[in-house]
Amino acid sequence: MEIRNIAIIAHVDHGKTTLTDALMRQTGAAAEGVSMDSNALELERGITIYSKNTSIFYPSASSGRPVTKINIVDTPGHSDFGSEVERVLRSIDTVLLVVDAQEGPMPQTRFVLKKSLELGLKPIVVINKIDKSAARPEVAHEAVLELFLELGANNEQIDFPTVYAIGREGIAKKKLTDESKDLTPLLDTILEHVPPASAKAVAGKATELQAQPFNLAYDNFLGRLAIVRIYAGTLKDGQKVFVKKPTGETYAGKISKLYTFEGLKRKGVTEVVSGDICMLAGLPQIYIGDTITASEDVPALPAISVDEPTISLNLVVNDSPFAGRVGKFVTSRQIRERLERELEVNVGLKVDFSSGEFITIYGRGELHIAILLENMRREGFELQVSQPHVLEKIENGKKLEPFEEILVDVPEQMSGAVISKLTERRASLLDMKTVDGQTRITFEAPTRGLLGYRNQFVIDTKGLGILSSRFTAFKPHAGEMKHEKSSSMISMESGKALAFSLNNLQDRGVLYIGPAEEVYIGQVIGNTSKGEDLYVNPTKGKQLSNMRASGSDEGIYLTPAYKLDIERAMEIMSDDEYIEITPAAVRLRKIHLTQIERSKAQRKAV
Repeated sequence: MEIRNIAIIAHVDHGKTTLTDALMRQTGAAAEGVSMDSNALELERGITIYSKNTSIFYPSASSGRPVTKINIVDTPGHSDFGSEVERVLRSIDTVLLVVDAQEGPMPQTRFVLKKSLELGLKPIVVINKIDKSAARPEVAHEAVLELFLELGANNEQIDFPTVYAIGREGIAKKKLTDESKDLTPLLDTILEHVPPASAKAVAGKATELQAQPFNLAYDNFLGRLAIVRIYAGTLKDGQKVFVKKPTGETYAGKISKLYTFEGLKRKGVTEVVSGDICMLAGLPQIYIGDTITASEDVPALPAISVDEPTISLNLVVNDSPFAGRVGKFVTSRQIRERLERELEVNVGLKVDFSSGEFITIYGRGELHIAILLENMRREGFELQVSQPHVLEKIENGKKLEPFEEILVDVPEQMSGAVISKLTERRASLLDMKTVDGQTRITFEAPTRGLLGYRNQFVIDTKGLGILSSRFTAFKPHAGEMKHEKSSSMISMESGKALAFSLNNLQDRGVLYIGPAEEVYIGQVIGNTSKGEDLYVNPTKGKQLSNMRASGSDEGIYLTPAYKLDIERAMEIMSDDEYIEITPAAVRLRKIHLTQIERSKAQRKAV
């Protein structure tokens, strides 16, 4: 049986997972309603967070044609998880580049395509969502061709096959005028243009075993699992192997379990042949980029690099007045063990346990770290985190910081406010185009400038704008920048918030709490746009008397509270605040709860 290995890549929300689900349904690999996005957070947010493997068999055995196994890797589209995409591209033979027929190429489209072209892959372009009312498939195709040329594609890569699709309905066409009722045109294009994944030894002409992990998983019984591509030879269950690390170190091990993928399930097998993708257990020290061989003489494969983090924050045990009320896991030992398990599979994450007072987490972006913290919250952990800070480094005596390419789509009349705010944050305007009243603006800005901006962007564009970004490189430090930070509204009392008091406070700013919610001294219950921090009493009730006066008993109308989640809290918090994360609530609080403690801390800092 021939094997084809492909990855589906695209910008976030361009339809990768929907298309993969449709391919599985058509080939009988998954039932109706089953999705590759199985994680609760993925289903809620509608984005792919973790790359996943599946395989389908096409055509069916009853067709009389030779059956081909197609291994598919569904990759994340968000830039914070870009390191997942890079690793996958090293281990497959072709990519399906999915592009929205209305939006055309976006920042992450450029990133994943650039990596694919550099590796010599020949993409198949899928113009998806051609049923949208504002879809412009021909324009999107031209924009993709321009992007190929701009990124230096060779003649073979520029001559890419194009398929038009409606992933949600499971329909694909080779031409827009074709009639189609399923994804057969796309499957036939894959068989026609993707080379068979036979022996593809990267180093030398090895006939003996050569395999390389490109992803990790974890099982409570089997320990660390590695998802590997077999480049040459055969891998067998129970086989003794050698693992070669990029550092030159070699150690021996034994395969205890072997699995291949069938649909969404993994199937235990006794051997895996060259060209296939499998999951293995038994090598607890295995890591991405290592080479698995049957003998010490076989050369190692080129190493796979993992992107370095761009932001960091400190994590501490929850010590607020409400600590331990709802959490099951509240101690530093439990938090440490959970983070150590996360390091088994989350290769874009780094954790420093060296300090006795806090744990420092390094990640690829706010979303990358927020997803980890949200998963921990749902598992029953209680903890507190500090304000995220961008990582800087020194090279050749120069201070460098991470920069991002930002692409903004906004109604034309709102573009001025966006340009004004981003240029204040040291962003450089690279390109600007207006079509049919919609303006697309491209910026380059330091990552620092984006921290805390997304919420302001939603307000400036009244929710009608789309902002996407991708990390580009570490570049010289952009200098100081002005951040318009709102001041905090801080509770002076503990107790239950009362509607009477909140009614007066909502005129001064935005509230994060509603009536009858418990608060404590030092908790941030809202923000105010002007002046310094405001100390308030949300528990103050109406003074009662037996006298009535006209107008004193009017109804209370409260604006719905601005409910905090982890990402929102990261954007609006100040550097003297913590986010308190519990299974029941996300709160903001001052690090030093009372004014006396804050005054002492300020004197010490001076």
